[in-house]
Amino acid sequence: MRIGLVSDTHIPEAGKELPPQLYEAFDKVDLILHAGDMHIIQVLDWLENLAPVVAARGNGDGSSGRPPFPDEDPRVKYAHNLKLGGLRVGLIHWFPLPREVPGLPPNNTLAAFMERHFGGPVDVVVCGDTHVARVDNHQGVLMINSGSPTLPNNSMPRLGTVAMLTIEGGVPSAEILQLTELAAADRG
Repeated sequence: MRIGLVSDTHIPEAGKELPPQLYEAFDKVDLILHAGDMHIIQVLDWLENLAPVVAARGNGDGSSGRPPFPDEDPRVKYAHNLKLGGLRVGLIHWFPLPREVPGLPPNNTLAAFMERHFGGPVDVVVCGDTHVARVDNHQGVLMINSGSPTLPNNSMPRLGTVAMLTIEGGVPSAEILQLTELAAADRG
């Protein structure tokens, strides 16, 4: 199973539409997970031309001066706990890498965050918010932030990153895809 991961598209502030390289990267995926901050719901409609879409509501979705998000859209929730390829995958906009400090209450542990946001443990966490792409394994949980395809590292609008989650035989793996590399391949 191949799952396209994207976050923080920030349309129309970062551009009028999604970059064509994003569509190329997600060609023939089975599912697309958007980890929030679409800013307009049409982003999900555009992605749905490629594959089914599930999305987390970001802090910029439907807020201050942006078009309201329809509450009844079944694709969008604060957080999702999905069963995909035999694994539990949590999708959310903001999910910090928990800091477990000896002597402090256990509310900042990975287990506490997963219980609070997903109702229990998950095998994979897909998140966004920071615009910084990264793949980490924390206490056996694969944590993926795809960055932003339009505002990478919170910089000026330019080509950034998406990610690909692959699940084979119940084993997840993830890679970050630089859209600038796809753009260079198109020219060459």
